[in-house]
Amino acid sequence: MASSKPALARGASTRSLKGEENTTFTNELDGESAIDSTTEGLAKTSLNGNTGPTKRPTMERRRSSRKSISAEIEHARRIVDFGEDVDDEGIASDEDSGDDSPEVPYAFAFDIDGVLLRGGTPIPEAIEAMAILNGKNERNLKIPYIFITNGGGKLEDARCKELAEKLEVECSIAQFIQSHTPFRGMVEKFHTVLVVGGEGHICRDVAESYGFKDVIIPGDIICWDESVVPFRTLTEEEKSHCRPRDFSKTKIDAIFVFADSRDWAGDQQIILDLLTSKGGVMGTRSKSFEEGPPIFFSNPDILWATPNVLPRYGMGALRMCIEALYKEATNGKPFKCTQLGKPYNATYEYATRVLTEWRALEHGIDEPPRAIYMVGDNPESDIRGANLHGWDSILVRTGVYKDEHGEPKYKPTTTTDNVLTGVKWAIDREQKRGGF
Repeated sequence: MASSKPALARGASTRSLKGEENTTFTNELDGESAIDSTTEGLAKTSLNGNTGPTKRPTMERRRSSRKSISAEIEHARRIVDFGEDVDDEGIASDEDSGDDSPEVPYAFAFDIDGVLLRGGTPIPEAIEAMAILNGKNERNLKIPYIFITNGGGKLEDARCKELAEKLEVECSIAQFIQSHTPFRGMVEKFHTVLVVGGEGHICRDVAESYGFKDVIIPGDIICWDESVVPFRTLTEEEKSHCRPRDFSKTKIDAIFVFADSRDWAGDQQIILDLLTSKGGVMGTRSKSFEEGPPIFFSNPDILWATPNVLPRYGMGALRMCIEALYKEATNGKPFKCTQLGKPYNATYEYATRVLTEWRALEHGIDEPPRAIYMVGDNPESDIRGANLHGWDSILVRTGVYKDEHGEPKYKPTTTTDNVLTGVKWAIDREQKRGGF
């Protein structure tokens, strides 16, 4: 990606974050992320299933009539899920593109919670900000953008539909990245997987939509043997979605934490049982603690913004709890995991490819953007990752970060009150640079 900032340095693939000196990550902030080699190119997977350039749609196709958002989502789903060579005839746009909107040389990437939504409710300025990017500005410019969130727990098309309704825009899964979206690249590596987090069985549905063949959720294990989690009683609704089997004879190849846990105690117990097991089989115990399945976390955020006056604990906090318990159970053995999500490099590499293809698909722009503006509310994830990846960063005050916290450790390009003032600042900056 062309950038006015230096590219992320390439070097060692392991580095501890503050407070994580005894944790071994396989996807780190400095250097070529090991996740790429671990998953044979997870971060390099493009929307159409290859890593080559995207064919620019013809202007005739770009001028085709508006289609419904459901048709657009289905089009994008076919590209992402099946790698089909799909003709882009009729891809949706807000208006006929024509030649009136020039090829804008910059783009945006938006976090969602704390930037566009708070507790599922639109932040007031977000709707106007999206309208500006979709052409309601003094020059009628349509400015490319994608969504990149550490949230998850639902199918991408469901999240897109929700976001479209709340922000009054069209939203395609071809421009939408959840924290677990890059897990698609691991389907061929692992057959039987434990998927943790989210409401009920929804994350199982998500994993199966990605192509995972044999997906287990914690409820399946509890339904098989309630003594595994003695203080957890499944409801009849939960039992109806369980798929119990003899897990003393089932080898679980990997653990994927897709979304925030709804049962911290039970999920931690099952995860730790597997991490300390012989070959991923429940009810066994390894002497070396080197035989358990690998574990992947999609979201490193310790805190996230909700309607509550204070931030709430997220998946990053769960990982820290599991780490502490693992070290206690193994007499201090270092905890090993693979971490995705912002600020990690694999997620930003993946996002760069998604944005590049979205600009070509929807906006007919072949050249890489000269600047990408990441708009986020969390200095530890949004701002840190953007800075490390050579993007410009805009920190907003509508989420995790507040002025009373003091100057953030990871300094943004600018700090603004909300997403609207941030978008206007970036557009004005680009116009002064000689852009559009």
